Amino acid sequence: MTATTATTITNWIDKLKGTNGNGNGNGNGGRIDPTSIVGTIVEQPPETVDAIKKELSDLTKVQTKTRRVLYPFSAIIGQEQMKRALILNAINPSVGGVLIRGQKGTAKSTAVRGLAEVLPDVEIVQGCRFNCDPAHPDKFCWECRERAEAGELDVEKRMMRVVDLPVGATEDRVVGSLDIEKALKQGLQAFEPGILADANRAILYVDEINLLDDYVVDALLDAAAMGVNTVEREGVSVSHPAQFIIVGSMNPEEGELRPQLLDRIALQVEVEGIPDIEQRIEIVVRQNEFLRDPLEFRRQYDGDQERLRARIVQARSLLSRITMPSEYLRTIARICIEFRVDGHRADIMIDRAARTNAAYEGRDRVIEDDLIEAAELVLPHRMRKRPFEEEEFSTERLKEIVRV
Repeated sequence: MTATTATTITNWIDKLKGTNGNGNGNGNGGRIDPTSIVGTIVEQPPETVDAIKKELSDLTKVQTKTRRVLYPFSAIIGQEQMKRALILNAINPSVGGVLIRGQKGTAKSTAVRGLAEVLPDVEIVQGCRFNCDPAHPDKFCWECRERAEAGELDVEKRMMRVVDLPVGATEDRVVGSLDIEKALKQGLQAFEPGILADANRAILYVDEINLLDDYVVDALLDAAAMGVNTVEREGVSVSHPAQFIIVGSMNPEEGELRPQLLDRIALQVEVEGIPDIEQRIEIVVRQNEFLRDPLEFRRQYDGDQERLRARIVQARSLLSRITMPSEYLRTIARICIEFRVDGHRADIMIDRAARTNAAYEGRDRVIEDDLIEAAELVLPHRMRKRPFEEEEFSTERLKEIVRV
């Protein structure tokens, strides 16, 4: 019912009650013949659930664009290793994510949210609940396959998003829920997408990842590794694409992740407060400028942001042409043996990260510096601990092995 219709009805009710006067004796005391009220109440047809969801989504986008102003990624002082790890994953999501460990107030979440702004827009199938990529029909969800067969596939562009995973999220909230009774009667319509559907082709940010239940972290890492999220209940199975950049952050003082989970996150960086006085002063100055006039502050970094975006785009196009000299594969194997890491995941991750770093630097061939940069991000959290011995990682020892 419209607001106009509601107002009209209220006015007629007031007349029937005798409240239609103006207080100066001009009313009729409610003496009106009810039968003289003639009219038609026109009510809008109920909107579909999808239309309501789209309207809410559009409203959220408008509110985000008009109210939320993010601190520019390029304006972050220091924390170069953290920024490099995030950029490598943005260039090549198959690197396998990054875990940021460190104290509070060290720009962890600021960097993650700022990164999304410098990434290129992504194309998605319009109206798809799983954000399918129109350029890869082989990875469509079942809904997009049906649309494609019917010739009803529209495409839209949107900004790269950061999807947050709350600490208290249940497994159903993360992977999605499946109503078995409805699934048997209605098929896939009984599936309610979870956070991983929203995160497809986006950045999934898991703050305080060490406080999540282990089985939830396992589900996240399984989906990240496979690029597909599968939900199985009582013999009924549903799958949808789930390709995302996983970024976890944690404060080690609040507890550690199990070594088995640590090993499955490709890169790890340690962040801490900057000890340099001048840099700490500059951090305060920039924060004050940002709070005083966020839009003007952002305009000062437009050029830096655009250059970084162009560099990421160029690195993506160069990535497939990067060559790794065979002797460097031997070097990677020797590094992993010397630093006593379990399994072979470290070898694979160093190779991927080194190639991606070379692409970011604009080279078509991996060099020693790329190996060192990659190994510093891959090895520290994978080193085997001996009883009663603290885990130590030596950059100098790494350089000796690489440059033998």
